[in-house]
Amino acid sequence: MARLLPPESGALEVVAREVGIGVWTLARWREEVRCRVAPARSWTADARLDAVITAAALDAVGKSAWCREHGVFPADLDAWRARATAALGASEATAAGTQGSPQDRRRIKELERNLLRKDRALAETAALLVLSKKVAAIFNNGEDA
Repeated sequence: MARLLPPESGALEVVAREVGIGVWTLARWREEVRCRVAPARSWTADARLDAVITAAALDAVGKSAWCREHGVFPADLDAWRARATAALGASEATAAGTQGSPQDRRRIKELERNLLRKDRALAETAALLVLSKKVAAIFNNGEDA
């Protein structure tokens, strides 16, 4: 089959005679191989980071040659670099947000406690207001009749 594909690209009739397989069979096989999508190399996160670091040290010509050699598009390298940079920025922001001083954590707990207390007091006041309106409505209706 390799003799039918580039770089050799031998003639179907010649290869069929040499191998002893029909021309139509070889033609069908060649088309099946041509239609198959080449499996993309699965790049792990470590391999992508190594590729970005390696390519960053190269000039444009060297980067293009490296990409051709490893089957990667330069746009893929740029996307990987952007994702790595974004991930590093996100992890720094997350780390800064989760680490608070003990005083900050204590203050947050105190504020949450106060908020809960005030929510309960507001709910109790609303219930008392509703009940007082119902009582007033009941007694006012009885006096009008």
